Amino acid sequence: MSRDYLTEFLPDLEEFREKTMKFHNKEMTVPQYKGFSGGFGSYAERGGATHMLRLRMAGGRLTKDRLKFITEICRKYHVERLKLTTCQSVQLHRLDAEDLCDIMEAAWKAGMISRGGGGDFPRNVMASPLSGVQTGEYFDVLPYAEEAGEYMMGFIKAVKFPRKLKVGFSSSPSNEPHATFRDLGFTANPDNTFDVYAAGGLGNRPSMGVRVAEHIAPEKILYYIKAMVNTFITYGNYENRGRARTRFMQETLGTEGFVRAYLEKLNEVMAAEQLDITPELSSVTKAGDGSAIQDKRVIPQKQDGLYAVFYQPVGGNLTPGMAEQLYDKIKDMEAVEIRITAEEGLYLINCNAGEAKELLELTGDGAKTLFETSVACIGNSVCQVGVGDSQALLDACVKAVREENFADGVLPKIHISGCPSSCAAHQTADIGFRGAVKQTPDGPKPAFAIFTGGCALQDREVIADTGKAMTAEEIPSFLIELGRMVSSENTTYADWITGNRDRLNALVEKYTA
Repeated sequence: MSRDYLTEFLPDLEEFREKTMKFHNKEMTVPQYKGFSGGFGSYAERGGATHMLRLRMAGGRLTKDRLKFITEICRKYHVERLKLTTCQSVQLHRLDAEDLCDIMEAAWKAGMISRGGGGDFPRNVMASPLSGVQTGEYFDVLPYAEEAGEYMMGFIKAVKFPRKLKVGFSSSPSNEPHATFRDLGFTANPDNTFDVYAAGGLGNRPSMGVRVAEHIAPEKILYYIKAMVNTFITYGNYENRGRARTRFMQETLGTEGFVRAYLEKLNEVMAAEQLDITPELSSVTKAGDGSAIQDKRVIPQKQDGLYAVFYQPVGGNLTPGMAEQLYDKIKDMEAVEIRITAEEGLYLINCNAGEAKELLELTGDGAKTLFETSVACIGNSVCQVGVGDSQALLDACVKAVREENFADGVLPKIHISGCPSSCAAHQTADIGFRGAVKQTPDGPKPAFAIFTGGCALQDREVIADTGKAMTAEEIPSFLIELGRMVSSENTTYADWITGNRDRLNALVEKYTA
């Protein structure tokens, strides 16, 4: 890191340790501790006996050194659960209070500073996971995402935000990091420039980002970030936490008023500061091994003879044992590293064909179909604020659907969030669910509101509307019935839905009545 954040933040650990032990000894309430610990990328889990830690890694770049650190920590502290997140980070779960403090300090010293991983701070900066290696991308945005992540950490102790600030960089119209509906998003253009979107977000009262600039030079991105910071602290809502995200500035200022306010701040920053950057652009010089490989989980890179291997642990639950096996396998493979996706999966990139074959075999325990790549947040069995048990629902759905042996693509990927926070981005999915409670003749039951028709593709974005709730126990049956409808026509859900929206709506009505 060009700025010595370790020296800057390390003294904060003494206070974190002190308050964590106070909470553990019941001298602090859950809300009091949550308001403090979130700024360190850590939260107490449901029940308060254990903790989680979220590691910051811009663009989801999980290098060999970072992976080695995680495997060593898991062995030393007997960590039994890792979770890949939709913000391209890794969470360590079920940590004892004493272990949490030691692990956090070790992580910081290893270059993974968790400061700002939660709370009202700049969060982990996201980027297209295959940036730099993806065929057809406009240009490699990862170096700019890493520069942005480095720069934004400087606001953690210097600025009080109304709420969190999420930034994403997209290298192609696939828009995997959802850059067009982040608090601030940079989307690449074919002429090696960025368009800039601002004040977007999911959750309650979601909103698409507003395009505030077009075709900006990549070296100018920090001016646009600083302008967003200044706009947010000037016009953000510090009184009402429920309306304190950047997207609400579109309501309070009006869309045109927000753009004017943002551009005013941008002009001020450009007149007063020197924030041009010249990041070191990466290049892959590794050669292939002269052979080729084909598989639905193997993606040819734009570098001739090299491949990325896709691996989706079901539910984003990467076991510590698999993390260790992955490290042991790739540690001697030239240039190979991991990129975490925005949908709780990962790519092993820069593999030659022989290496790709080895990694394909190693990761055979992962998702077998598009449906099994479904996304689910950690859920209310762990999360303090969760309403629904997202992981339990996904497990039940996967088990039920496997028994049907549907062809791949008959069911789409679904997204399951345990609460309105939209940690699984359920509002962007073909089919999404959000934790709820449903009143039934037998009393209240765990349920999930259904969302349909979402889309994250750039220039085709749709944020799905909230639907009625169906009980958690009925959702597997709903999906099986839907799968049978699609399968009977020998097609995929993506093709079927085009002419069958009414049939889907009728099926939803049947299960939500």
